[in-house]
Amino acid sequence: MTKRYLGNIITDTPTAPAGSYENDAASGVWSLAEAFAYTKAGLWPTAGNAAPTGLFGGGASQVTIEQLNLTTAGNSTDFGDLTLGTFGRRALGSSTRGLWGGGELSGTKRDVIDFVTFATAGNASDFGDLTVARQKAASFSSETRGLWAGGDPNSNVIDYVTIASAGNATDFGDTTSSYVYSLSGMASPTRGVYGAGLWNGSVSNRMDYVTIASTGNGTDFGDLTQAAGNSGNGAVSSQTRGLFSCYENSGGETNVIEYVTIATTGNATDFGDLTDARSVSGGVSSSILAMWGAGQNASPSNVIDYVTIATLGNAADWGDMQVLTSDFGSCSNAHGGLAA
Repeated sequence: MTKRYLGNIITDTPTAPAGSYENDAASGVWSLAEAFAYTKAGLWPTAGNAAPTGLFGGGASQVTIEQLNLTTAGNSTDFGDLTLGTFGRRALGSSTRGLWGGGELSGTKRDVIDFVTFATAGNASDFGDLTVARQKAASFSSETRGLWAGGDPNSNVIDYVTIASAGNATDFGDTTSSYVYSLSGMASPTRGVYGAGLWNGSVSNRMDYVTIASTGNGTDFGDLTQAAGNSGNGAVSSQTRGLFSCYENSGGETNVIEYVTIATTGNATDFGDLTDARSVSGGVSSSILAMWGAGQNASPSNVIDYVTIATLGNAADWGDMQVLTSDFGSCSNAHGGLAA
């Protein structure tokens, strides 16, 4: 056969690209035609195409932020620190920024919003303030807007920020109950859904939704399969399907995973089970995979589970977090709310 390079110094068979993300390798020397063919197939490392990353930050007196590669199984690694070590803080993300809002520290509810840039590990900076100081709100986002809904104490407030522009939150509308907290939220590119938690003081199976691009009050979406309290940041999504997990029912912490189709209102359906029962975990996702890290049962956990969002079934082990923690904020740069 014809050699690609004279002298047989360079191999005829370069190593195939590891993937399409900017940090993936395509070892060897390639012709422009070969690189173009891989690029068209979505298999060539491309500058600016950051690998899906999940961030976990906060918890009781914790300032640590940990990062997780959402394409390759393994343990989380250190990313940086938040400005405050609060519990009940809830996070959301665009493809470039992750934001943490609210929380409680030393018995005082906080309104602080922190932010980080996914591509650059380091400590968080101040973004602005929520409209109401609170903890345990639901959080979710599109590429442009981030929303927090409800929260303790006794809030029905939904507020929002423009993620690319630091500043204080603005009123969006109200939840369908006079106060809701300890609930979870997730999104498609157009719609945010939040549910579980305590509604008017009672553990509930309710879900609401809003249209993210327009302001307004929440609307009833449907019901979870069971009343679900203390759900943390445990809801995740692809562009079409949302998953709820890591909450308590009448028997205590559960291993239940359930799902909804975000574009059509209706009740949730059983998806599968976590590897262990826990509540107040942090959930992160790409458009393909979902992971839940840490949480609480008899004691804090460092387990990370994962599922393939499009395929029903039980979770499998992904790796471990560095810190035993619970009731913290989690976000990713590739979840289902980001791709239009």
